[in-house]
Amino acid sequence: MSDSPRVALATCSWLPDGSDDVVHLMKALAGLGVRAEPVVWDSGADWASYDLTVVRSTWDYPARRDAFLAWADAVPRIVNAPEVLRWNTDKRYLRDLAAAGVPVVETLWDPADVPSSWPEYVIKPAVSIGSRDTARWGPGEEERARAHLRALRSEGRAVMVQPYLSAVDTLGETALVFRDGAFSHAARKAPILTAGAGIEGPVAFDASRGQVTPSEAAPEQLAVAERALAAAPGGLLYARVDLVPGPDGAPVLIELELTEPNLYLQHAPGSAARFAESIAARL
Repeated sequence: MSDSPRVALATCSWLPDGSDDVVHLMKALAGLGVRAEPVVWDSGADWASYDLTVVRSTWDYPARRDAFLAWADAVPRIVNAPEVLRWNTDKRYLRDLAAAGVPVVETLWDPADVPSSWPEYVIKPAVSIGSRDTARWGPGEEERARAHLRALRSEGRAVMVQPYLSAVDTLGETALVFRDGAFSHAARKAPILTAGAGIEGPVAFDASRGQVTPSEAAPEQLAVAERALAAAPGGLLYARVDLVPGPDGAPVLIELELTEPNLYLQHAPGSAARFAESIAARL
C-alpha cells in the first residue's frame, strides 16, 4: 500500500475524523487500492503530498470564506474545483440559476423590510450552512424578524428572504445526489426550521431536526435537477440538488450544493462504491 495513491478527504476541526460520508468513502476507496484519510482543511497539511483532495465536511468555512477559498486555490489537485467553490459558497448563485430559467424559490435580496404578503418567510444570510443564522418567521413576529434582518445587515452580510412553503411541513425536502453529472440516489429531509423558534443553529450537528430517509426521485424532480446542473459550472465530481414543492406542487430548487454537501451515502447501498470509482478515475 506504500505506493498506493493518496486521497485527502478535507474536513473541519469540528469533525476531525470526517462525516459519515468520509467513513464510507475511506472503506470503499481502500477496496480500490486507494489510501484515503480525513484531513482538516486549515491544519497546515502538506496538500501536495496527496494525489487528490476531495472537499467534504468543511462545515466551518462560512465565518472564514475568504481564507477557505484561498486555501482551495492553493491546493494543487482539488475537487470540486476552486472556481466552483467560489461560485457556490455564496447563495447569490441562485440568481444565476433563475436567470437561466431554473425554477428557484422566490427570493428577495437585501430587502429594506420584511415582506407583508407572505404568511411565513425565512430570513438567512447568503453565506451559511446548516441553517446557521437562519429563522422562520410568521404572523405577529415582524419585530423579531426585523431585528434579525438588521443584525445580519449590521455584520455586512448579504441577506436573502424567501417564502416558507407549507408543503415542506408534510413532504420535506428531496435531495437528489449526482456523481460525475449522473444521478446516483435520492433522500428525503424532514422539516428543519421550527415555527416560532427564532434563529436556529447548524442542523448538521442537531439530530433532532432534518432527519434523513431514503427516497425515490420523481421524473419532474430529475428534470429540474438536470436543468440546474446544466446551468452550473461543469466538471463536478459531486452535486446535491435540494428541491421542495412550490405553491402549485411542482418542484422548485432551494439549494444547489456543490461545496461540502452531505451525500447521504449511508442511505443508498452501493453509492459509496460508485463515488469511490469516480474519485479513483480522477487520480
